[in-house]
Amino acid sequence: MIDEIYCKGCNICIDQCPKKVFENSSKRNPKGYLVPEVSHAENCIGCLLCEMICPDMAITVEDFDDEKRS
Repeated sequence: MIDEIYCKGCNICIDQCPKKVFENSSKRNPKGYLVPEVSHAENCIGCLLCEMICPDMAITVEDFDDEKRS
């Protein structure tokens, strides 16, 4: 999940996700930044890299099945 209020549209999540879960979007947040979207959630492997590298702490990996990590 991307918290649009905190996201500044830096796109680090798009660049760094090993499974290309995120994509650019045309949606703007209240501050006017273009916010990425989760377009391929089924590809997520739960590495949490997006959470760790987000400079604004705007990403939370939710509802991830622990069995999928194994």
